[in-house]
Amino acid sequence: MATTTAPTRGERVATPTARSTPKRRNLAPLWGLIAWAVGLLFVAPVLWMLLTSLHTEADAATNPPSIAAKLTLSGYREFFDSDPWPALINSLTASLVSTLIVILLAIPAAYALSIRPVEKWTDVMFFFLSTKMLPVVAALLPVYLIAKNLGLLDNIVTLVVIYTSMNIPIAVWMMRSFLAEVPNEIIEAAQLDGARLPTLLRRIVMPVAMPGIAATALICFIFAWNELLFARVITSTVASTSPVFLTGFITSEGLFLAKLCAAALVVSLPVLAAGFAAQDKLVQGLSLGAVK
Repeated sequence: MATTTAPTRGERVATPTARSTPKRRNLAPLWGLIAWAVGLLFVAPVLWMLLTSLHTEADAATNPPSIAAKLTLSGYREFFDSDPWPALINSLTASLVSTLIVILLAIPAAYALSIRPVEKWTDVMFFFLSTKMLPVVAALLPVYLIAKNLGLLDNIVTLVVIYTSMNIPIAVWMMRSFLAEVPNEIIEAAQLDGARLPTLLRRIVMPVAMPGIAATALICFIFAWNELLFARVITSTVASTSPVFLTGFITSEGLFLAKLCAAALVVSLPVLAAGFAAQDKLVQGLSLGAVK
């Protein structure tokens, strides 16, 4: 009958984890190269747009493109000479105001769906999700007719209302997952000290979930800043936004690629700046709730 001997003191017992560690270390450079390749794949269009914006219209329209062509800032001069500031201010106003309203409405809604869930909260979440299933084009004509009857065409207030209603569902979905990570012990301790709901949200929930709030606000701001369809139909001159302003550079005659790339790059700068400024909180917020 075979006998087994226990490992003596000082002997190292091989485990599956210990055997798999060198293999994982050998794969680390490969995953690093894959990550760099994917990153360059996403950055390449932006770099190409930057290079095209620094060329003349004739060089930008060549096929294949002339990479070593003479560089110039004529595209940027034409963009700023066309007075883009009203459109940029309209985009900034509509995006900031709608994002602020979305956050103020999404935090109490997410609180009611996560920390203190209401009855049939799953049905409520499905209702929020179902509103995103409607094609935007299907709501275009009714929204236009309502704005026309109310005398709100070419009005920045109309864009704020539209952008708020568009971003509320995704904000509630994101904020619910973030607020679900807030420890109940902290909330119960604050309630024992007599904290009411507004104080609880302002002093307890919001500071703990601030990375998630920042991530949600940034995504809503990007969605509002990039929206084109409603802004193109609802506005004309007074309340037109920067995406609508960009479409004015596309003409049926003549060359426009260099100045269009210059305009697109300038219009993208506020979103890029906001992303870089909040990148630490964005990563924390998007990863919040991913690991239990």
